[in-house]
Amino acid sequence: MELIFLGTSAGVPTRSRNVTAILLDLQHPTRSGLWLFDCGEGTQHQLLRTAYHPGKLDTIFITHLHGDHLFGLPGLLCSRSMAGITHPLTIYGPKGIAEFVESTLRLSGSWTDYPLKVVEIAEGVVFDDGVYKVTARPLNHPIECYGYRIEAHDKPGALDATALIADGVKPGPLFQRLKQGETITLEDGRAINGRDYLAQPQPGKKLAIFGDTAPCPAARLLAQGVDVMVHEATLESAMEEKANGRGHSSARQAAQLARDAKVGKLIVTHISSRYDARGGESLLAECREVFPACELAEDFAQVSV
Repeated sequence: MELIFLGTSAGVPTRSRNVTAILLDLQHPTRSGLWLFDCGEGTQHQLLRTAYHPGKLDTIFITHLHGDHLFGLPGLLCSRSMAGITHPLTIYGPKGIAEFVESTLRLSGSWTDYPLKVVEIAEGVVFDDGVYKVTARPLNHPIECYGYRIEAHDKPGALDATALIADGVKPGPLFQRLKQGETITLEDGRAINGRDYLAQPQPGKKLAIFGDTAPCPAARLLAQGVDVMVHEATLESAMEEKANGRGHSSARQAAQLARDAKVGKLIVTHISSRYDARGGESLLAECREVFPACELAEDFAQVSV
C-alpha cells in the first residue's frame, strides 16, 4: 500500500498546504484500486498534480462532515462524471453524508453517469471484501467523527513442495488444493493434509487513518500494532488545552498514542495554519521526543505501508 497526501492543513488551506485529503493506492496483485480518505476543498486540483487518475478511484471514506474534510466532494463527483468515467464509486461516512451528497447534486442540477453508492456508517466493520477489512471507531470531536483501521488479510504461507514430493505427491493440480489447506487421499490410501505442508501465514499490513480527535479510548483500538498510523497534530503541546477543547490533539499526544499502541511509524498531519515551515519542524521535534519513528506529512508526500 502507498499513501499519497493531497492535503495536510487544518481548517483552511495555506500557500503550501491544502486541506485534508489522503489517497491510498492499494497496490495489491488481486485487488488494485484507489481509495480516498476525506476530500477537502480543492482535492481534485491536487489530484491533477499527481500521476493518479480519478477513474481508478473506487471508494471514498469520509471521517466527518466539517468542511475542510468534505467541501471538495461535490466537485470531484461531478468532474469524474464529466470525464466520462463509468467505474462505480462508493462513499462511506457518518450520518448526514447521504443527505449532503444528494442535496448538493440536486440543488446544483448535477448528476453522475456512473453507479454511486453512499453508505452511512456506525462503529464496527464497514467494509470487507476478503482482501481488505476496514473498521470504523468513533472519535472525540464536536460532531460525529470516525477513524478508520485498514487491514490486509493475512496471506497463506508458502507450500513446501520439496517435502510433498519426498512424501510421494506428484506436482500438479493436487498442489493447488493442498495450498488451500485441503486434505487429499493418494492412490496408496494415505491422507495428506495440506496444512501440514504450509509455512506460517504472512501477516497483512495494517494502517490507521484518524479523523479529527482529542485523545479518547477508541484511539488505542484503532492504532494498536499498525504498521503506519496517520494522526492529526493540530497544535503544539503548549496549546494542548486549547486543542483538546476543540476536539483536537497536540503533537505530543499523537506521539504518546503511537508509543503506547506500539505502531511502526507515525505520520502527523492536519497542521494548523498558524505554523510555517519552521513551526512544522518544531511540531515534528515534539513528536520525536516521545516517538522517534515519526514524519511530518507535506502535500504530495508518499509513504509506503
